Amino acid sequence: MSDPHQTQALSDALRGAAARAAGLAGNGACLVFARMPGERSPNAAEQLRAASGFDTPDAARAAAGALMATIREVVSSGQATRASDEGQLGKMGLAGITVHPLLGDQGVNGALLVSHPAEPSQPVAQQIAQLVGSIATHLDYAHVCNELQALRSSLCESESIADEKSDELLKLSEALFAQDIELLRSNEKLGKIERLKNDFIEKMSRELRTPLNSIIEAVISVLTGENETISESAKDCLRNALDEGTAFQRTLENILDLWRIKQGELPIEIQEVSFGELLEEAIFSVQDTLAGKPVQIVKEISPSLPKFRSDLAKVNQILFLLLDNASKFTLEGEITVKARLAGEELEFEISDTGIGICADDQQFIFDDFYQVDDRSSGRYRGAGLGLTLVRDLLILLDGDISVVSEAGLGSCMTCRVPIELS
Repeated sequence: MSDPHQTQALSDALRGAAARAAGLAGNGACLVFARMPGERSPNAAEQLRAASGFDTPDAARAAAGALMATIREVVSSGQATRASDEGQLGKMGLAGITVHPLLGDQGVNGALLVSHPAEPSQPVAQQIAQLVGSIATHLDYAHVCNELQALRSSLCESESIADEKSDELLKLSEALFAQDIELLRSNEKLGKIERLKNDFIEKMSRELRTPLNSIIEAVISVLTGENETISESAKDCLRNALDEGTAFQRTLENILDLWRIKQGELPIEIQEVSFGELLEEAIFSVQDTLAGKPVQIVKEISPSLPKFRSDLAKVNQILFLLLDNASKFTLEGEITVKARLAGEELEFEISDTGIGICADDQQFIFDDFYQVDDRSSGRYRGAGLGLTLVRDLLILLDGDISVVSEAGLGSCMTCRVPIELS
């Protein structure tokens, strides 16, 4: 009989690995099949143990059932394979699936399936392979521990076969020691990958932001200077360069903020907040996005809305990102901003008369780098990170967001944020 504490720890590790694999795949999905310690049935290695990237457990089980033939083939052969997702995973599996066997010293203990929304890069494939190796080592380690425990129990029950069992116990102890070493090596490799990712983000911050800020400042200096030798066409080019540079700077800041949130390095700082003042700042900041478009911003904010305490910078950023998103996708009409107190929460909504979002796309709009219509990406500038950052900032503040939209009729995004009344 397996140790329940060990089984629970292994289950937690499998769930964590599934979430990490789905993240590495770029908002894909992951299914982990495994034979748990003490299980002896022939198909134990084909049992679904963990999943990530699915809306519901039933959706994960349905996908596992549809792809079971591929899982059995990998468990039987011990060879990784690449295949179509057979239409079960939708946009999460546009680039197909990869299935990796979880190899142990005594055979295959399971399989890990990863779906890919886009073709995985070589670094991503290597990281997933490292993760597969780590999971396989964890499983093998748990099985060896379980067998060692069973032998110890057997020794206590029957002294007549003590010598024979002791030999087996010694061999298993040696195997367990070897697994300990392999587990340490695997964890060390994963730690190196994390350090490399951290180093990359820090370097990107230093090597890109500093020269970009200098370029933007230089362009502003030339445009605001009294230099009559510069023609109007040259000034137009500089203004376009400034717009593009500012947009790139904003995208870079969004990437860095998302990274800091995932690393737990974006602290919450509580200050007094005036929603009306934040809204005026956000409206001013989106004027370039609205330039030349017959769009009016309507404010429906009660004059009695009191000041409150929250993270001023994050609420400001959320408001700007939502207003900028509405400005970008509204060609004419109105953008309406409403706000009210609902108990100990601030509830505010931004609705527009823009292009709207079709029902099939609404479940993906908060995914990293997702854009509603790739064909329009040249027209509606952006990297597909704004709404992702909005969602993560709200989660950080223990808030949430909901979306109501219809293609061609506009969208309404409603945010709720816990606050402290001043």
